[in-house]
Amino acid sequence: MFENLKNYHIILASNSPRRRELLGGLGIPFEVKVLPDIEESYPDDLPVSQIAEYISTEKAAAYRELMADHDLIITADTVVIACDEVMGKPVDADDARRMLKKLSGVTHQVTTGVCLTTKTRQHHFSVTTDVTFKTLTDEEINHYIEVYKPYDKAGAYGIQEWIGYVGVTSIHGSYFNVMGLPVQRIYNELATFI
Repeated sequence: MFENLKNYHIILASNSPRRRELLGGLGIPFEVKVLPDIEESYPDDLPVSQIAEYISTEKAAAYRELMADHDLIITADTVVIACDEVMGKPVDADDARRMLKKLSGVTHQVTTGVCLTTKTRQHHFSVTTDVTFKTLTDEEINHYIEVYKPYDKAGAYGIQEWIGYVGVTSIHGSYFNVMGLPVQRIYNELATFI
């Protein structure tokens, strides 16, 4: 499997344990390598649907000078979009509470941008999933924040955690994309990557 990748050293450029787990599930050998303090900003006039892909491409640029000829680096970024607001990682409990109240009772989008980079080639794409939450009570929101401390998650939630179990009423698209990596699409892209 993946004969086309046999000469590549695949590197996942992410600290996310969820991304490691998801990519590992494909059975592809890879190494995790993370550079500190990579800029994750984007132009103010960039459409919200393009932000994750833009940031994943910018992350890849930070690795370019350090790459060996046989390296294939995978960078990714996930954003939560509700009512045209891009929700990153919450800065504190109040910010997490604000985000979850905004997601409560509505459908929002989770977009993950992915960039596959070698010394000679770059390919990037994004995948969007629609997620609908029931109307969450203050008690549910406070319990989730207090117990799960979702400060490392875009939109202040992990779909694979308690809030996903009790709050998500429907999902249209890739579940794993909401976790942070659209592995089915990555599998297809890697299978044809030359």
